[in-house]
Amino acid sequence: MSYKLFLDDDRNPIDCIHWMHKRIGPGNFIYLEDDWVIVRNYDEFCKVIKTAGLPSFISFDHDLGKDMVAYMIDNGMSKRQARRQKKFQKSGYDCAQFLVNECIRRQMSLPRFAVHSLNPIGAENIRIFLLNAARELSKDQT
Repeated sequence: MSYKLFLDDDRNPIDCIHWMHKRIGPGNFIYLEDDWVIVRNYDEFCKVIKTAGLPSFISFDHDLGKDMVAYMIDNGMSKRQARRQKKFQKSGYDCAQFLVNECIRRQMSLPRFAVHSLNPIGAENIRIFLLNAARELSKDQT
């Protein structure tokens, strides 16, 4: 099954077309295509890859579940406790680590990817991690 995987807790691929046009380049309308599988969190991300195999393309968000803090506060948790609990929430970086481990396990190259996160530090961390992993995986396969 050939598919593209979109990881974001809130947005859909079409929502990213404006700023990703600048990052990926003009004429690339991948976010308008309709063969995306959308996942909202780490567990869904892992489940899809385990059951459907590696996608042809992945678009990563970094912050998953940012509304979780507001939800916890609304349900009686203090701001301090809610922020502390947020630290245990898996991020797009955790998903990238899972992906690399799956590629190693399957002895496959990383799929093409983009990072559409609006969190500049988180996005750069994912990008650098995956670029380094892709280099290492390609060395191992030669």
